[in-house]
Amino acid sequence: MKHFIVEISEQEIRREREKSRELRKSRWWKNRLAQGRCHWCGGSFAPEELTMDHIIPVARGGKASRNNVVPCCKECNSKKKYLLPMEWEQYLNNMEKAEQNDIESSN
Repeated sequence: MKHFIVEISEQEIRREREKSRELRKSRWWKNRLAQGRCHWCGGSFAPEELTMDHIIPVARGGKASRNNVVPCCKECNSKKKYLLPMEWEQYLNNMEKAEQNDIESSN
């Protein structure tokens, strides 16, 4: 799969990261964390175990806005990195297929 690439300046990235820091301080974000759910895996976590993930990563042109950030466990956030949602879904599907192949080959 070809990656969708957008040229983003360092200045734009810094500006969006600053907006993210401000958004983390908001009551809205604290309420999202209090729900204790990872957007990607659906797992339950303590609020302090969740991070802010940009659905469309800042490095790929995403904005630090309410409609582009979700609570995410650290494991999912580390694995997703800069992937777009469709790339993340493909990654998960590939992981699932690999696990299935491992199970089948061990039988």
